[in-house]
Amino acid sequence: MYCGLRYRFREKPEHQAGFEKIQVSAMFLYTDIHTHILPGVDDGARNEEMCMEMLAAANKDGVSKIFLTPHSKPMHHNADPSKIRELTAGLQEEVQKNSLELKLYTGNELYYRSELLELLEEGEVCTLADSDYALIEFGPMDDFEYIRKSMYRILSGGYRPVLAHAERYNVLWKSVEKAAALVEMGCYLQINGGSITGEYGFKVQRFCRRLLALDLVHFVASDAHDDQKRGCRLSKCAKYISKKYGQQRAEQIFVNNPASVIANDYI
Repeated sequence: MYCGLRYRFREKPEHQAGFEKIQVSAMFLYTDIHTHILPGVDDGARNEEMCMEMLAAANKDGVSKIFLTPHSKPMHHNADPSKIRELTAGLQEEVQKNSLELKLYTGNELYYRSELLELLEEGEVCTLADSDYALIEFGPMDDFEYIRKSMYRILSGGYRPVLAHAERYNVLWKSVEKAAALVEMGCYLQINGGSITGEYGFKVQRFCRRLLALDLVHFVASDAHDDQKRGCRLSKCAKYISKKYGQQRAEQIFVNNPASVIANDYI
């Protein structure tokens, strides 16, 4: 079991540092591949203070690597890759100044549109850690053929699509076999930790646990948007998976698969 020092952001006099050492333990150190922590670029962290609170809470929970994946949606004012990289580099400096043990990576949560493959090829949007993996979302009511054909198009372009929060799509709820079909064709599935632990209701929890039982889950992430209800927390879910399916399975989901993304290796 890993046991180390982490840091907590706190209210402070102006002359004092902003983080204090606290003790925290975790089975292993987690990687979170889906967050909205970059400040002021989407519906996630509103400002730098909230951003740092989220990072400190994540580190306290046992997270050591975080992908910063702001939304990229059609007809929205999206941060471009150069801005995302600039903000990430600046945030990494702040992390080091505040003695947080975190490594940050760039990315996007890409809402699918017809021109997405071209945007990827032209470098107009971010893949995960500049790899061939791309985090992609759809509308919750999109039909299966649209999702399947869209993901196939991304695959045909040489990318490795990761379906964001797979538990949100109505067509997959109705038929877990359709989720299996996406995996069989080469897609990867990401589900949210809070969905597994019941934060979004019993039906969502049951569906996610069925995906886990069928070994269809490649990533579990926080999809963090704030420092309160939708925070960057993975330890509770990791402990459940470790207890139910063994620590090796949990490490595959929270450590090894994200490491393959960073290295741009196949899972």
